[in-house]
This record gives sequence, structure tokens and C-alpha cells, in this order.
Amino acid sequence: MTQIFNFSAGPAVLPKEVLQQAASEMLDWHGSGMSVMEMSHRGPEFIAIYRQAEADLRELLAVPSNYKILFMQGGGLGQNAIIPLNLLGRVGTPATIDFVHTGSWSGKSIKEAARYADVNVAASSQAEGFTRVPPQESWRLTEGAAYLHVCTNETIDGVEYNFVPRAPAGVPVVADMSSHILSRQIDVARYGVIFAGAQKNIGPAGLTLVIVREDLLDYALPICPSAFHWKNVAEHESMFNTPPTYAIYIAGLVFAHLKAHGGVAAMEARNIQKADLLYAALDADDFYRNRVEVSCRSRMNIPFYLRDESLNESFLAGAKARGLLQLKGHKSVGGMRASIYNAMPIEGVQALVDYLNEFAGR
Repeated sequence: MTQIFNFSAGPAVLPKEVLQQAASEMLDWHGSGMSVMEMSHRGPEFIAIYRQAEADLRELLAVPSNYKILFMQGGGLGQNAIIPLNLLGRVGTPATIDFVHTGSWSGKSIKEAARYADVNVAASSQAEGFTRVPPQESWRLTEGAAYLHVCTNETIDGVEYNFVPRAPAGVPVVADMSSHILSRQIDVARYGVIFAGAQKNIGPAGLTLVIVREDLLDYALPICPSAFHWKNVAEHESMFNTPPTYAIYIAGLVFAHLKAHGGVAAMEARNIQKADLLYAALDADDFYRNRVEVSCRSRMNIPFYLRDESLNESFLAGAKARGLLQLKGHKSVGGMRASIYNAMPIEGVQALVDYLNEFAGR
């Protein structure tokens, strides 16, 4: 195979060792005679896979014992509907949900939540083109809100929180960490709910992780489907309905891989090194530009623009010829985007930097 580096925002690059192990186990998992795709989700083989994955994730993120880890379906957008269905029961009607609007994904969350409750946009950087996280002291939060929802890394806009958001007393913080979970150390206890679509830093599309504090499990509205009721899912160890078994298996391999390579702290150090390398190349002159305020720049998703955007297609063609794939920016914002998740080696970032310099020089 030709060496390529995949900068896709998701589904995204996975560790080569994980893919090789999955390939070797495809037809026969540990002498069972079955592929993981063929196993009953209630059988002892898959239950062992699930429990190991759950234990490894709990260790990697130092998840406190009073939090449940749920393996669910529906993706990040689906969980945006599932969250209000599960949390609005903790306050009376009419209910208010606070949001901080920092980009495309928090915007999608606001629209979804507005179907179920009043929405208060406590702060927004939309007028500035989503180039930063509004400072915490500017947020206009609601006393007694059902919860505060934030997207701590905006995959499309390349904005990442550099602080832990605070809510009024008694108001849980819900964080969409889809595109940077496991890339940096976090204090899970500072959040009521953390959720993440798997297809960025964890595994294939189809799996969504939810980490929820136990006291928030039983506030679902009567209309919440039983398969999406967090308490129900927790009581059945994510097996109430058939879970995305193969995606859980791959996620488990990724968790084991991270543990074998130093855990989240070691991964964060590598991610800082990779991001610093790429931003330094983009900032070297005005041929390329990243519009995000330096203190809010994402380590995972780095959008950038050519000074002369008539060169975009030429840039992408040259990148593809060099095995640098999926660098085109999201259709809603244009330009370019390099997603440099955990599984992207520093050699891939260096190859992109070399091409950036070469193309600008030409």
C-alpha cells in the first residue's frame, strides 16, 4: 500500500495496530470460531469484550465510581435529542436550557433542544465568526436551568475550550466532547454528563459514549423511548437493545492501545507537539491563515485558508498526489481543515508541514 495520511474529521484515522489486530481476529476471535460481528451481544464472549472496554475507558479517564458509562447508538446528533428527553424531568415546566454557542455543533444542539424546551443562549461568538470561546464572565446563565450545554471542541470551526465551564449551583454541565475526548486529561467530576460520538478519537461510526452522574439517571420525560432512557440503559449494562457490537469491540481495542502507549497524559503531550508544529507552519507568513484566537485554537481540528483561495483546488490536488488526504474544509465554512486526532502520527503532521512550505514556496 502507498503511504497515506488521512486528515478526515470523522469517520477518522484509527491506529494501524488496532486495524491489524481486528483484521487478524476477523474470522475467529480468540479461538471462539466466530467473528465479533457474529456474536450474541448477551453471550459470554461479547460480554467479556464489553466489560473490558468499559473498565479500560473508566481507567483512562479516571471516571469516578458514581458515574455510569453507557454505550449507545444515534451518534452525536441523536444524543442531542436524547439529552433533553433525559434531563428535562428534573425541573418544572416551562424549562430553560442554557447554551454557549461557539460554532456549528453547538448551533445544531441549540436547534434540537428548542424542540423540547426554552433555550437561553447565554453567550455566543457567532458575530465574530466563531473565532473564540466567549469568556466565562460574559455568560448570562439562568438560575434553575435544566442544564448548561457546551461543545468543548468545535470540529468544524476549530475552537476548543481552555477552561472548565461553570454553571450556577445545582445546574449540571453537559459537554459534547465528540472530537477531543481522550486527547487531553479532563476532570470528569466537573461535569454532569459527557458524551461523544466515537468516529473521531475512539472507533467507527455507530457508537456514542455517554458518561453520566448517577443522580441524573432518572429524570427522563414520559415520552423518552425506553431504549434511550439512561437509567434503563445503565441497569441493563448497555444491553437493553442490541448495541453496536463491532464498534464497541474496536473501541475496546483503541482503549487498550492507548493504555499501552502511556494513557491520556502521554497522548496529550503528543497532541500538543503535533498541534504546535502545524500552527507554527501556518503562522510562518500570511500565505495561510487560521482565524481562531490563539488561546482557543483546537489541538484536534485545525481549519485554515489560503490567502489566494483560487489556488484551493491546486492545493488539494497536490496534497492528494502526496498521500495527504481529506484536507478539504467543511462545506459550511470552506477552506481547508486538518484533523490530527490521537491516531495521526507526528510523521503525518510533518509531511503536511513540508507540503505547506513547498506549496507556498512554489
